[in-house]
Amino acid sequence: MPRMLDVSEDVRAEIGDEEADRLLAGENAPGSYDCTSCRTPGDSEQERTSTVLFVGDETAVLAFAHATCIPSQVVKVSEEQLQGAVRSITGEEPQPGAGAVGAPIPAQLPNGAEQAVLGITSGLVLIDGELHPALVVEPTEPIARPGAGGAGDEFLPLLIEQGFLPVSDLNQKPSALAGWSVLLAMGQLHAILQPGTGAGGQQAAWWQAHQPLQVTDGWRAAANKSHTVLVFAAPVGSIGQQPREDLLRDALEKAAANGRLVAAAMPLAGTS
Repeated sequence: MPRMLDVSEDVRAEIGDEEADRLLAGENAPGSYDCTSCRTPGDSEQERTSTVLFVGDETAVLAFAHATCIPSQVVKVSEEQLQGAVRSITGEEPQPGAGAVGAPIPAQLPNGAEQAVLGITSGLVLIDGELHPALVVEPTEPIARPGAGGAGDEFLPLLIEQGFLPVSDLNQKPSALAGWSVLLAMGQLHAILQPGTGAGGQQAAWWQAHQPLQVTDGWRAAANKSHTVLVFAAPVGSIGQQPREDLLRDALEKAAANGRLVAAAMPLAGTS
């Protein structure tokens, strides 16, 4: 039976016309599935369904998602990430990541800054009576501008140049930042993407998890409801790894009061 599948040109190019046509005809596509984004059940016979192809160095995995969650696309990830995703699909527990506290992960900073280690913390932030999914980014050491001498920290100026805005009031939702997005796939956090610099303009990973990171059910539900993630960033020593969301909120408010916090609202990857 034909399926209500969306197969993007990029996915078709990777899997070939023959395989894509078989999927659309229902030969190789499941009727029911668990959405690779929100992890809730879907039915490709009853609702629009996106084909999402995860491509690693040696392995490729075809997954399915509600079209309302993410569009059909090719997602390039490290082989280690892909194997972790396969383990989550087959029922093996993935390694825990940034749930209540952050995990230091290497990331390439914008404007060509040297590679740095960023701590990523996920949590829910209350704004105007509504809980918003948030990520808090904090380097483990000062970030110098490329080619600049001295021990200055240019982390916030670099981000402001990219469109992040200073936060003075945590009760106001940050503005949207064009070209950036947060990749939440297979129910886990994979990367923060920034605008690409190549001719095709394809997004590139600004921060990428070595292995997909777990988030709480509440965080994932809020992200899939709003299709937006608030990303806060502060210089080293401003936030710390807070074990509870109320303490994280206190640390964010203190950083904002001291002029040491910037933020932006980003869509889930593929929705911008």
